[in-house]
Amino acid sequence: MQSQNGMRVARKLIALARALAIGANAVGTLTVLVLVIVMNIDVVARGVFHAPFLGVVEIVIFSMIFIVFLQLPDVVRVNRLTRSDGFLVLIRDSHPRVADAFYRVIDGISFVLMTLIAYATVPTLVEAFETCHYFTPPEFGPKPTGDFWTDFAAATGRCHYFGTLGVFTVPWWPANAVITGSACLCSVLFLLKVIFGHELRDPGEPPHTADEELRDSAGETS
Repeated sequence: MQSQNGMRVARKLIALARALAIGANAVGTLTVLVLVIVMNIDVVARGVFHAPFLGVVEIVIFSMIFIVFLQLPDVVRVNRLTRSDGFLVLIRDSHPRVADAFYRVIDGISFVLMTLIAYATVPTLVEAFETCHYFTPPEFGPKPTGDFWTDFAAATGRCHYFGTLGVFTVPWWPANAVITGSACLCSVLFLLKVIFGHELRDPGEPPHTADEELRDSAGETS
């Protein structure tokens, strides 16, 4: 009975991690779409109206943070990080325990590194968020009026920002939140891989064969 409950919990954890990674990847893909639209608007504005769309450079730079870190967890999930594991793939069928041990060691090291990244980025996120004073009275400037949207806009204007003042600015904390959240999710995924296997399959699901791994690796992207 306890083993069955453990299997259910394990399946739920893996399913939740997969869903979060896939969802983050979808948001990252939508960010790419928005970025393409913005760049096309800039091209049309320059070519037809001779009036460039201000802030395109800043938007591209800021969007790259979202694209990379939102799609990173799903890259980890499907084992598409740049890697050199051809030897392990080849010996997986003949020496599965050896290959699995090496995979778990590598994933364990990756878990430690991602955890350190998440830990190191939390103070930056907290500092960037606290500069806005969303929930505390500001040190300078007008006091809260009691109107939610007015106070929210005023607080957002106080945030540490990225961009060029007078051209395009955006608060830094959403980017910090994406970086920290991505590192945390990647850390969880690597930990699950250490516990349940590199393929992050459901408990009881048969492992992939070497031929399947080689076919998957042929389409690998960084």
